[in-house]
Amino acid sequence: MNTLIPPALSLYVHIPWCVQKCPYCDFNSHALKADIPEQEYIAALLQDLETDIERYQLNNSPRPLHSIFIGGGTPSLISAEGIATLLQGIEARIPFKSDIEITMEANPGTIEAERFAGYQKAGVTRISVGVQSFEQQKLERLGRIHGQDEAVNAAKLAHQIGLNSFNLDLMHGLPDQSVEQALADLDKAIELDPPHLSWYQLTIEPNTMFYYKQPTLPDDDDLWDIFEQGHKKLADAGYVQYEISGYSKPGYQCQHNLNYWRFGDYLGIGCGSHGKLSFADGRIVRTTKVKHPRGYLAAFDNMVKPYLSDETEVDDTDRPFEFFMNRFRLIEACPKQDFLDTTGLGFTAIQETIDWAIEKGYIDESDSHWQITKKGKLFLNDLLEAFMVD
Repeated sequence: MNTLIPPALSLYVHIPWCVQKCPYCDFNSHALKADIPEQEYIAALLQDLETDIERYQLNNSPRPLHSIFIGGGTPSLISAEGIATLLQGIEARIPFKSDIEITMEANPGTIEAERFAGYQKAGVTRISVGVQSFEQQKLERLGRIHGQDEAVNAAKLAHQIGLNSFNLDLMHGLPDQSVEQALADLDKAIELDPPHLSWYQLTIEPNTMFYYKQPTLPDDDDLWDIFEQGHKKLADAGYVQYEISGYSKPGYQCQHNLNYWRFGDYLGIGCGSHGKLSFADGRIVRTTKVKHPRGYLAAFDNMVKPYLSDETEVDDTDRPFEFFMNRFRLIEACPKQDFLDTTGLGFTAIQETIDWAIEKGYIDESDSHWQITKKGKLFLNDLLEAFMVD
């Protein structure tokens, strides 16, 4: 095995509560039944981080935090003061890069949007606004609690306060959505001129309301028309697609997501959060934290149970699949050296599969890079399965 060079380090923070559960959502989120235990949960998050730092000896690590992503649930239910306390506590435990990107998800509801400036003052550099649609009927069908005017106002406010960047989350392929409706939604989003757009297709996930009572979705022909015409609209408006669902103006790619897809490292704190850590001794460890808020907070209240729910080492045989599963989400070419550095493996572990993929026309190869082709994207599942070991 080659020397494993630990990559950039990020942090994911999970806030599990939301006002109500959306019918398409399979994230670890819980509808509010009372007030959020804000102070107690933030204290638990910081203790969770401290436990990870000690467990994985990160207090001696030369790697400062590259990015932070605060997701949920609905993180914007936490006050600006609470977010300031959280970020100050994180920085006191692990240093920040001077140009750290700190993203926070937010709903475009009036109360949350009014807090944008407070979040910025707390240290948030980037807000991701969960718009999903600008059509009122579609918002109601998706279980969203904001209206179309609130979505527009939230984007305008994000511009006004001068954030480094902000993102609009927009879905297509919604229940009973026509091609024209999907493209009209996209036109409205482009008109608001966000630096970054996450434009993704609704999929029906297990253990969601839509899974048990499936709505009528656009057929494959309509979905292709939506994507093809929408992609052209985005390109014409100056947006560059850099991953499957990510489009940005030049210079505004989401650095946190890029670190995920480049097989970077990340700590995960909060209910059900996931982490991935690489070590110079060759280990790659994946972590999962206690999922339910009650159990997670119990770890803080009496430390009877740890925050850690599961910890597994990634076997050498699984590393090629995990590496390419992430890298092939990106449009950019993949440096061959990255495979050596972040998996600790040599090329002999994948050469036979690479040769097969080139012969099939799924990837192109240069002396220094691999590039997934248009055909490779169409047959991505077949390509990735080839890197799996039975």
